Amino acid sequence: MKCKLISCEVLYREACAAVARSPHQVDVEFLPKGLHDIGGAGMCARLQEVVDRNDPLGYQFILLGYALCGGGTAGLQARQTPLVIPRAHDCITLLLGSRDRYREYFSSHGGVYFASTGWLERGQGIDQRVLAQTRERTGAGWTLDELIAKYGEDNGRYLYDEFNSYEKAYQRLTFIRTGLEPDGRFENQARESAVEHGWEFERVEGDLRLVHALADGLWDLPANAADFLVLRPGERLAPSYRDDIFRILPPEA
Repeated sequence: MKCKLISCEVLYREACAAVARSPHQVDVEFLPKGLHDIGGAGMCARLQEVVDRNDPLGYQFILLGYALCGGGTAGLQARQTPLVIPRAHDCITLLLGSRDRYREYFSSHGGVYFASTGWLERGQGIDQRVLAQTRERTGAGWTLDELIAKYGEDNGRYLYDEFNSYEKAYQRLTFIRTGLEPDGRFENQARESAVEHGWEFERVEGDLRLVHALADGLWDLPANAADFLVLRPGERLAPSYRDDIFRILPPEA
């Protein structure tokens, strides 16, 4: 079977490891992590462009190394080639191995911020166009001095506090170890970041079964069927607002 995997670069190491062991021919294309920062509609439009570019190239399936991702995949449409996507809210589920484990961890650990090798390694891997859009839309990446220069002393400090207020919602940094780390530097970086923010630190073991099932073409097996959705030609992806994450919209008339 010949497939194309389109994946967020956050999963670069995990996807490459899975593809290397897949029994199928899987070509891979990675997209910038920064797509998550340009809004759901913008992210979906960019993903659709990439899907459409690969659609006529003779692949039997186009695989998506993405999840719902804040609505960034909602609206994607399969053209001539079926699309396969994990039923997950975000990539943390893909790194932990199941929606149940993801939900259980969140319910027992309030205010958790996750990190992985990909999140740390690819944190600056954003092309300048996406970075510029992110800064304008969200304020992410602006330093205090830049905001003061742009908006004045009082407004600049107020905006800086608002843009960085997310940190107050977290009390814990959890590093997901997948076994693909070359050494301990990424875990140490996460640990140091937790100390810097005054958060607790925890390391948990990842589980890459969903990533491997995607690359191995095992999404239709009974053990995996509830974890993946297959869009047939013309069908569109929509959020279900339930535990199954996605629903299918029929082809437009």
